[in-house]
Amino acid sequence: MKPRPFALLTPLALSVAAAVTAGACVSPDPAWVVRPDNPGEPNLVNIRQLTFGGDNAEAYWSWDEQRIIYQMRGRKGVPADQIFIMDGDGNGEHMVSTGKGRTTCGYYLPGDEELVYASTHHMGDAAPPVPPKTPGKYTWPLFDYDIYRANADGSDVRLLTRSPVYDAEPTVSADGKIVFTSARDGDLEIYTMDSDGSNVTRLTHTRGYDGGPFFSRDGSMIVYRANHPETEQEYREYKDLLDSGRIQPTSMEVWVMDADGSNQRQVTDLPGANWAPYFHPDGKRIIFASNHADPSGRNFDLYMVNIDGTGLVQITNTPEFDAFPMFSKDGKHILWCSNRFAENPRDTNIFLADWVE
Repeated sequence: MKPRPFALLTPLALSVAAAVTAGACVSPDPAWVVRPDNPGEPNLVNIRQLTFGGDNAEAYWSWDEQRIIYQMRGRKGVPADQIFIMDGDGNGEHMVSTGKGRTTCGYYLPGDEELVYASTHHMGDAAPPVPPKTPGKYTWPLFDYDIYRANADGSDVRLLTRSPVYDAEPTVSADGKIVFTSARDGDLEIYTMDSDGSNVTRLTHTRGYDGGPFFSRDGSMIVYRANHPETEQEYREYKDLLDSGRIQPTSMEVWVMDADGSNQRQVTDLPGANWAPYFHPDGKRIIFASNHADPSGRNFDLYMVNIDGTGLVQITNTPEFDAFPMFSKDGKHILWCSNRFAENPRDTNIFLADWVE
């Protein structure tokens, strides 16, 4: 059979070629669906949808970018978040957490032979109940998570943290250092530890929420989200929610600091919730999710900003939720999670696109 000229490649073949360039694990029959590009999103080209239905969130590449780790619920009989892995084209989806409790924030350790995640399965097989809602307030529950380390296939699960409060949001640097969020000292602060759980070091000390941390590609900086109450009344409201296992994430800004916790500085100064930040591989820019442009506060889009807070640029432009962005190590591809193309209004799926400057 004669090979086709490159100009005659189908859109699917072009998608496969792009994913191979990205280093993704691609089968002859990718499970993704190619979606039309949005003229209002010039940075995102060749958009592919990788999951279909349920709530798929916090999707991050393995270090070799062959696989994607993420949390999922609402499909395959999974009622509460568990950690799943799939190939870079959406094939091979399978659970790697225990299937017990609630589980969140999966991330590969360097070498891709092991991973970390946070789970409540030490509390029992059932998922802990969601705390009651406060009328007029949108809140996130803070379950009694601990952080675990396991083999990439889910075996040999080992406990890394042992505090009777929230320990979660672990991500990892290229040299294996884990950064995470914890309420162990009575406030939500950012800590680091070695990959075996030793040498725990507290990095933030400001009253209020500091969390969602990620290392820069070279490990020299950490980007995170924060809300620091400015008045005693605001702090009392924050602390009352925290003591009842909740947080109100309606006002947050993006911050950066050096990897040792020094040189902490605020990056964004925007209304609403500015969160899910991630460094561009150049270490000079940050992509994040924000609802600051929506008066209702319901729609989140992705934005890019320089680490000094200048040069704000909108990246996504749809009426649906877009968040949890992650660049490939060469900066040519981006993963994120979105409600776009959802069959059910609350479905959140994983998307992959080529990145165009």
